[in-house]
This record gives sequence, structure tokens and C-alpha cells, in this order.
Amino acid sequence: MNNKSNSCTKDISQQYITMLKDWIPTDASIAIAVENTYIYFHSSHQNIRLEVGQPVLPGSIAGQVLQTRQKTEAILDNSLFDTPYYGIGYPINLQNQPAALVVVLPPSFSAKKTEPFQFLTGKQEEEWNPIAINKISHIESLQKKTWFYVDSEQFKTTITLKELQTRLPSYFIRIHRSYIVNIHFIKKMARDLTSNFIVTLIDGSELPVSQSYITNLRNALEF
Repeated sequence: MNNKSNSCTKDISQQYITMLKDWIPTDASIAIAVENTYIYFHSSHQNIRLEVGQPVLPGSIAGQVLQTRQKTEAILDNSLFDTPYYGIGYPINLQNQPAALVVVLPPSFSAKKTEPFQFLTGKQEEEWNPIAINKISHIESLQKKTWFYVDSEQFKTTITLKELQTRLPSYFIRIHRSYIVNIHFIKKMARDLTSNFIVTLIDGSELPVSQSYITNLRNALEF
């Protein structure tokens, strides 16, 4: 960007920051990314690893917002902080360019996270079945409903993937906007003919891995 354009972008960025100050904690961090590069960053943390000009990492909240153009919130790994962090990303526009505004709440926020689910109650026809969480192979969002699978049987739950993501044990990994998988049920990972990653489960089910979440899977399985 030239100096005039850069100055205008900073002015618009500051307008967003002023609006956010009404509700975010004083020790929260704020970042804005345009074209896969961070153009604004402010934080009161000493242990953060983010600078203006730094590229957006695939799988990060900013990366997901830039790709999907949807509000994104998640608890992510320690790629920015020394501890996992909770952030919310918003799709915005700066000078007609798609951008991502990310609010990172202080690390203490994660201490408020509720205990992981020990079981899920699923509906099958007119019966409700409590299922131990470690028996579930994967969870799917389909036609605005949430389904989970046990020994190839399908159960419906009223809990959304978004809610489940914050309440499942760490061995459940989000691999796609429509899928969460139990890594203990993964048989193999491979690329298909279009070079997209596919996860094959022990029962033979094949699940796609979107580019936004491939980092989650790589970090969990170290490959």
C-alpha cells in the first residue's frame, strides 16, 4: 500500500478499535489482517508473538475468517501465545478489501472453560441413548442438524458443532466446518486425486479435511 492508502487504512482500523473498547477487556489483544498479512496489532501482553507485517498462519482465526468470510470463534493452540487462547474473528472490509478483525481474550479466559463432556445423549427414532464420549468416532453437521456416530450407528443431538468444540476432550479434532473426529478412530490420512486431505476411519468412513483445519490435525498427530 502507498502512504496515502496506508494512512486511510489506519484511520478505518482505529474506528473499529474505538467501537470494540466498549465491550472487550482492557487486557485483550486486537489484530487486523488484510490479504493474509497483519496490518494492525495492539496488545498489553508481554508473551505474544505477533507483529505488523507478519503473514497470517493457515488454520488461525484470522486465516479462517479470510477464507470463509464468516465470524469465527475458537480456542486455539499456542501459535501466538505461550498458552492456548480464545479468540473471536470478524469479517470486515478495508478500502473494499476483505479483512479479518480478531479479538484475542486474555489467557485467563481459558480457565473459565467448562469441564469436557463425559457422554452425549443421542436420539435414534423415538429413543434417547446416553453414549460414552470415547465411543464416538466422529460428529457431523448436516442439513442444520448435528449427528454423531458409534459403531456405524447414527444418533442426533441438539448440540451444535460450535458448542461441542469447546466441550469435547482434547482427542476430538475439528477437521472441517462440518466434521469433528475422534483421533483414536483414525486409520490413515492421505491425499485424494485433487490433493485434498482425506481421513479414513477404522470403520471405512472417509472424511474431508479442509485447508482451514489441516494445521489442527497435523499438530494433534504430528505428521
